[in-house]
Amino acid sequence: MAKQAGGNTARRVEALVRPVVEGMGLRLWDVVFEKEGPDWYLRVLIDRDGTMDTDTCADVSHALDPILDEADPIPQSYYLEVGSPGLGRRLTRPEHYDALMGQKIRVRLYRPDAAGRRDLSGVLTARDGDLITLATDAGPVQLALNTVSTARLCDDEDLF
Repeated sequence: MAKQAGGNTARRVEALVRPVVEGMGLRLWDVVFEKEGPDWYLRVLIDRDGTMDTDTCADVSHALDPILDEADPIPQSYYLEVGSPGLGRRLTRPEHYDALMGQKIRVRLYRPDAAGRRDLSGVLTARDGDLITLATDAGPVQLALNTVSTARLCDDEDLF
């Protein structure tokens, strides 16, 4: 997968689609506009309590099509994909950490921490501003969000 591009585009689209998604009783997890090979993809990731089904994703896609066509926030051609962030969902915003409090996450740091660790996993126990706390096997670890390269929800098998 290519590195995310079009951050401003994603923000413009998010402003357009958030009211529609939330009006359907769902949560907007993320909007990503990225290039894969020669093609551009606009991915709208939605979430809700309980399981997500393809019919819900299709309903959201049909609701968003006319709004995106009318507002035309993206000048080039692209493919619209509406889906669930899934089990391995990425945490990219402070509110993602809030939503997954008490869950097991896996974190990769840009640089090793003071203990020489670059990869950590544990239960997310707190977020205070730009700091998160993980309960790890070695005890609690506090991390600044700006030191986190990637963070994902994980299950027991994913723990280091």
